[in-house]
Formats: sequence, C-alpha cells, structure tokens
Amino acid sequence: MTDFQTAPIAEVVKSILADGVIDDAEVAELRKRLYADSKIDKEEAEALFEINDAVKGKANSAAWTTLFVDAIADFLLKDETSPGVVDEAEGEWLFKKLSADGEIDANEKALLKTLKDKAKFLPHKIRELN
Repeated sequence: MTDFQTAPIAEVVKSILADGVIDDAEVAELRKRLYADSKIDKEEAEALFEINDAVKGKANSAAWTTLFVDAIADFLLKDETSPGVVDEAEGEWLFKKLSADGEIDANEKALLKTLKDKAKFLPHKIRELN
C-alpha cells in the first residue's frame, strides 16, 4: 500500500485508481494528505480531477464527493491572489477540467453549485455551466 502522506501525488493517484474506485479509507487518507499544509495546490487539484474522471459512475465512497467539492473549491477560493473569487485564469483552468471528458458529472455539478453559492465572482462561462 502506498503511503499517502509521503509518496508523490502521482503515486497516490495510481494507488487509488488500482481498483477503479475510491473507498472510505482512501478518502480519509487523501483528505489528510491534501490538508496537511492547510491548502490545496494546483498539482493536488489536477490529481483530484484525474481521480474523479477515472472513478465516475463507480461504487465510490459517499465522502469522495464531499472531498472533491471542498478541495477544489478551496483551491479556487482560498488562494492568495484572488481569495473568494474565481478569477479569469482560474475560470479557464476550471472550464478545461470540466470539459475534458465531454460531460459534467454529478460531482462536478456539486462543485459548480458550491462555487455559485460561495464565490464573490465567477467568470461568465463558469456561471453558465450546469
């Protein structure tokens, strides 16, 4: 088993995806890893989207949706350059991530709802997504 706390994030992703689902224990370990430094960085956010795209439609832990939504929202809204706002650059990044696989899944819809509720500003192209 990969040590989620010390392994590179790419190894953590590979370990999670080995069985094609994300279970309660993996969510708990991943949450501990992601928030060890109290912030979500871009590499971690990218990894979360990679996991989400790979496990969508599977029998995942219910806690996965919460972690995915919370962590991506924190990445976008708790950054130093534009706190509380999804700026244009972040909006472009998010749009690419949401559009990458051709559909907006349930977790991504939950993320959009959270961002619409919490952000002081969202780029128009993100506000229009459902």
